[in-house]
Amino acid sequence: MRLASDRAVVSVPATSANLGPGFDALGIALAVRDEITVRAVAGDVNVTVTGQGAGEVPTDGSHLVARATLRALEHVGAPLTGLELHCHNRIPHGRGLGSSAAAVVAGIMAARGLISEPQALSDDVVLQLATEFEGHPDNAAPALLGGFTIAWIRDDGTPQAANVPVAAAVAPVLLVPNAQCATSAARGALPPQISHADGAFNAGRAALLTHALTNDPALLFEATEDRLHQNYRAAVMPETARIITQLREQGVAAVISGAGPSILILSAPPEVDIAAVAGAQWRQATVDIDLNGATVSQ
Repeated sequence: MRLASDRAVVSVPATSANLGPGFDALGIALAVRDEITVRAVAGDVNVTVTGQGAGEVPTDGSHLVARATLRALEHVGAPLTGLELHCHNRIPHGRGLGSSAAAVVAGIMAARGLISEPQALSDDVVLQLATEFEGHPDNAAPALLGGFTIAWIRDDGTPQAANVPVAAAVAPVLLVPNAQCATSAARGALPPQISHADGAFNAGRAALLTHALTNDPALLFEATEDRLHQNYRAAVMPETARIITQLREQGVAAVISGAGPSILILSAPPEVDIAAVAGAQWRQATVDIDLNGATVSQ
């Protein structure tokens, strides 16, 4: 495999995973995009970052986009190269909106844009490599494919994803706090086992959520009920838990976005004052569902 271009421009959307009951399986792409320009150069890896994460993330070869680009080049047998990366980040970091999955998918897609046979980094391969970095495909799938996705891992370890249409009436709202929460802390709050009753409850709600998102948004409130992870995470994000509880008491289909602490709202009665419940430390934004997923160009 040779390099056919010395430049690639990638755009990748934010994502929200789990959506309540669909733990590690369901995800949706949101129209907030990071844009990355990658150049193959002689020498080392140099990264510049503007926007989210500027001054906080590495600017050398340990940067996640660079690591993913080099891993993808290695996977297809292309020559490893120095890189100049410019990342313009709009996806908030550490807030449950898929910033790490976006970085990984962006890096792999950048490699696709550099090589002579881009089909060697097909969507299936991109998802496989991204899952190696992420550990599960629930954010990587919508970041790559766009829209609403269902992801799973086969017995042989191969990740798979299906893209499912979303009803036009679904208009997500995000509540994003100033504070961050590490994904490791959120996952560390989960118990090693759950009851059969809770597993059955979530299986039913996850199936209902797929129907609600695609055909009957009136069912979104019931469809976003969860017993697997959100209550356990309340201790590490108490303000998120408070807001979700108060919103759901008023019929709002509010859930933790990914590992949190951001909140995703999939439907709400018009009379509910979401901002009043959340308070001044939370930014509210209505966002479109991103239907395009990751793109790459020269």
